[in-house]
Amino acid sequence: MKRILLIQTAFLGDVILATPVIAELKRLFPASEISVLVKKGNESLLDHNPHIQEVFTFEKSKGKYKEILRLVRTFRKLQFDLAINLHRFGSSGLITFLSGAKKTIGFDKNPFSFAYSKRLRHVIGDGTHEVLRNLSLVKEFGVVELRRPELYPSQANMDKVKSYTEGPFFCFAPASVWFTKQLPVEKWIELAQKKSAEGKVYLLGGKQDYDMCEQIRTSVPSNQIINLCGELNLMESAALMSSATRNYVNDSGPLHMASAMNSPVTAFFCSTIPEFGFGPLSDDSTIVQVEEKLSCRPCGLHGHASCPKGDFQCGLAIDLSHE
Repeated sequence: MKRILLIQTAFLGDVILATPVIAELKRLFPASEISVLVKKGNESLLDHNPHIQEVFTFEKSKGKYKEILRLVRTFRKLQFDLAINLHRFGSSGLITFLSGAKKTIGFDKNPFSFAYSKRLRHVIGDGTHEVLRNLSLVKEFGVVELRRPELYPSQANMDKVKSYTEGPFFCFAPASVWFTKQLPVEKWIELAQKKSAEGKVYLLGGKQDYDMCEQIRTSVPSNQIINLCGELNLMESAALMSSATRNYVNDSGPLHMASAMNSPVTAFFCSTIPEFGFGPLSDDSTIVQVEEKLSCRPCGLHGHASCPKGDFQCGLAIDLSHE
């Protein structure tokens, strides 16, 4: 294999969970040039990755079909020997189909999978981790059974957060794209009260998460809680998480950032369940979820903008007494 293209245009966590495939392909084909296609905004997650030759971005805001045409033209010129699509939605399938790659592999859930050279089943709910599902696409080449995701913060990233790393400290990532995937704010406040007595608490997220994190910060009478939302980029956040005494996250992107840095992590699962295959892979990892069996849980693969039943018991009933 001289040139390989890997496509994952989903959320940031999905890009992180694609990195074991990249690493395995480079191990198996050390002389190959590996290119990766991600959604615009996620490309920094692959900064300094030694296995990657080039990163392309899909910027849907410029016009979906215009972008697809641009990328297809570019990929056809590069003449890939192999294109692997980890994404299960139509746009990525169409790009894979039209890429001109000699061999194309992807999951059968993609509507364009009928045109792949090889397609495999994608089953969620049997406890198989997403990393293993991804690796199954290249199993024929001799991949290992499981390997941890990888991120490579630069020295500049590490230097940026160095002043925050003195003494014990905890990183909280309270927000999620989906409301029912995030531990309720009142629970984060409860946890912040406990952890701020043990060390500093850094609240991480994007600018859009600032108000939520500010609510947590101002609800606890302690100067140990610092709102860093919008202050750190993705790789700087990963660098800070790598040195944390412990990280507290939802079933969302920061969970996989902690796994990639092999950092101590506690992951809260509210409306979703670990059996979907998106749990933490750090050596020191804990999953916390409601102890009572709820007939409505899980209520979906990705969560919802609000609780379908209106009581959000899968989040509010989570016990933090042992944290």
